[in-house]
Amino acid sequence: MNSFHKCFLYLMLLIIIVMVCNLGKHLGPSNKSLNSVYEDKNQSAVVAMQTEVLYLSNRKLLLHGSCTNRDISISQSKDSTSGIPQYIVQIINTCVSGCAPSDIHLHCGWFASARMVNPRTFKRLSFDDCLVNGGEPLKTSQIIRFTYSNSFMYPLAFKTAKFC
Repeated sequence: MNSFHKCFLYLMLLIIIVMVCNLGKHLGPSNKSLNSVYEDKNQSAVVAMQTEVLYLSNRKLLLHGSCTNRDISISQSKDSTSGIPQYIVQIINTCVSGCAPSDIHLHCGWFASARMVNPRTFKRLSFDDCLVNGGEPLKTSQIIRFTYSNSFMYPLAFKTAKFC
């Protein structure tokens, strides 16, 4: 074997070692997203998001109805506006099993908004009980997004849902 072939083999071996070592740095999800947004007549936006997710060995692929309340992500942020403060809420189904949780209820206190929120998107049924998406299933990677106005941010937290 001549020196060119030896150098080539050593280079290939080095590349393989570097790739294997770097694999440990990328154990989290890798996302490629395609988003579409539409607003209803009450200006509540619903974002449909299709995501290809690659999970490596540290994250087991959830299959056969093994979704849990940890797969429903709820986040809020304050919108910078003058007047009554506005808050943007996003509720996302992060489960990748294809089993869509339905009848999702959140702890929401006496949730109220000076700005109309589409009741098909988010509705307070009684004290500390709000219904998401009209009780309909929240598909994988689907995002329910709405804005409400109040002098303070309501703490919103998962309460119950029906899982497959």
